[in-house]
Amino acid sequence: MNSSPALPWSQQGDALLLRVFVQPRASRNQFCGIHEGELKLRLTSPPVDGAANECCREFLAKQLKVPKSAVTLISGDSSRHKRLRIAGATTQQIEQLIPPA
Repeated sequence: MNSSPALPWSQQGDALLLRVFVQPRASRNQFCGIHEGELKLRLTSPPVDGAANECCREFLAKQLKVPKSAVTLISGDSSRHKRLRIAGATTQQIEQLIPPA
């Protein structure tokens, strides 16, 4: 049924696993759809001293209505390509937030 490319998120127990591509120093925080197998996020913070990682966690927590502590960076600490685990979030929640391709 699903002939589209693999989605950048999956469910693992009670957590959502998410692959994101971060574009720092944007004019506002926003989802930009799926780009090359990753969820593209534009974030206002610069990629300095972990500011973009913190902004990414805060933005996702707010959008998915979970505590910031529920958002864990798995990999990509100093990269634009990141993997995150979001406890208490579901694939249905993220699908409702993403603009259609």
